[in-house]
Amino acid sequence: MRPAEELRYLILAAQREGNRLLGQALRPLGITPSQAEVIRVLQQHGPLTLNGLGELLVCESGNSPSRLVDRLVTLGLVRRDVAANDRRHIDLSLTEEGSARVRQITEIEERLYESIDAAAEGRELGEILAFLRAFVGGLPAGQAVARRTHR
Repeated sequence: MRPAEELRYLILAAQREGNRLLGQALRPLGITPSQAEVIRVLQQHGPLTLNGLGELLVCESGNSPSRLVDRLVTLGLVRRDVAANDRRHIDLSLTEEGSARVRQITEIEERLYESIDAAAEGRELGEILAFLRAFVGGLPAGQAVARRTHR
């Protein structure tokens, strides 16, 4: 196997295993990793329009994560607020319950990040990050990450 192919599969394996571990940890909260991402993005950048949210998500391709948002509204974690002067303008924000979940999600994410930090100990993360940014920088998911990190 050539190194580029191995790298491709290792990136895929890391993503899948990280998502699996995150999913298991979030299961008691009754939310998925994608739903947790929406909640965290709204906490960090909200309120947002549906398109604005879509531009910041890695879990969804395109910029209209309406099904994800619908489910979170049904769960009582996200609120849709219609602008008084323009009924077409809808802002998404966290409900009180959604804000309470942020603390739990953050704790779960922090445990995952600690395991990543431990695995990366002694390695040059800056080089790895620079490579990955260059690799995905011009693609939708890479652009979403760049918008969230203001790069």
